[in-house]
Amino acid sequence: MKLKLNISKAMQGDQVGFTYLLHTYWNEVYHFILKRTQNETIAEDITIETFSKAFDKLAQYNDQFAFNTWLIAIAKNVHIDFLRKNRTQNFIEIDDEDNISSTHAIADTTPTIEDEIIQQQNLKKLLDCIKQLKPDYQEIIQLRYFQELSYQEIADELNESLSNVKVRLLRARKLLAEIIEKKK
Repeated sequence: MKLKLNISKAMQGDQVGFTYLLHTYWNEVYHFILKRTQNETIAEDITIETFSKAFDKLAQYNDQFAFNTWLIAIAKNVHIDFLRKNRTQNFIEIDDEDNISSTHAIADTTPTIEDEIIQQQNLKKLLDCIKQLKPDYQEIIQLRYFQELSYQEIADELNESLSNVKVRLLRARKLLAEIIEKKK
């Protein structure tokens, strides 16, 4: 009963509903992803992305199924997407002189001057978008992505609960994505 009420609240944009869902299911989703990734930072990022997608698609949730099952399904898909984006390239092992001649086929991945200019321009555009956020959201984005603090470190820095930090970061990312989308 309490779950349905909070899902309904979240669908209406009520912060209490979002916080309840995040607080109730965070550990389950996080530990599920942590088992798969074996990396706390990646697991936190995937878990945040999972809740972001779930909250965006909350209207599509079918209450005939358990909410945590729906979240885990989203988490699996986010993890698969993460793996696809981060596939590593195969490297050629050089074990004798015969293989040295084949190394010339390896592409040089060093960024060119043009690549660096494009990265600087993209960073400037991103910073311009971040400046459009409210100061609280700017601060949490800056702490997480530029200072690379963990969620717990951010909570300590801001003297807030961990769940509040997670919700604020989720909202900041969502608002930033909307700003970026409008700029396109």
